[in-house]
Amino acid sequence: MAEGQFVAYYRVSTAEQGRSGLGLEAQREAVQRYLNGGGWELLGEFTEVETGKGSNALAKRPALNDALALAKRHKATLIIAKMDRLSRNVHFITGLLEAGVNFTAVDNPSANKLTVHILAAVAEAERDAISVRTKEALAAAKVRAGSNWAAKSNGRVLAVKHKAEALDRLKPLAADLLALKEQGMTVRAIAAELNSRGVLSPGGKPWQSGNVHRALQRLG
Repeated sequence: MAEGQFVAYYRVSTAEQGRSGLGLEAQREAVQRYLNGGGWELLGEFTEVETGKGSNALAKRPALNDALALAKRHKATLIIAKMDRLSRNVHFITGLLEAGVNFTAVDNPSANKLTVHILAAVAEAERDAISVRTKEALAAAKVRAGSNWAAKSNGRVLAVKHKAEALDRLKPLAADLLALKEQGMTVRAIAAELNSRGVLSPGGKPWQSGNVHRALQRLG
């Protein structure tokens, strides 16, 4: 059972969560469950919406400073729902411990100073690992996007080049092909006529309906 005086501190890390209440109610309920029963007094509740990043994280948390001041003034215990609601920075946690205010995390109420240091170190390592993985994923995504763009760009350049080369090869045959088409002959008939004349396709092979059709398309 909880005994003594407490000051509650709740924190969410984005303004969006602060407006929606996501996370805050869960923290408040966790603290109330922990304090349920026993002889305790809740001196105050402080709520913060802040990222908490950087070496001056404490300076960016006026609500936490007020909560610490109240707890220190009454020799009360600062109570939080989860350890990571204070910080995932070892230096930050060390500063709080040196401030002379006892605090309890509902998710690990039996933690002592050594345990708190270890938990903060693990949380900090996890935060850094997440940051590294995020940066690596973004870098990989940029590389993939660049490769895809380069492949598509090269493909377009090659397509234009191949089309130009195909037109060059067709130039000596263009007059015959267009003349036969003007006579109303089908692609099959044109192929047969050219083959009968011994005229080979640009690829050096006999004409067929397919390559006659493609040749006429290239010639417009």
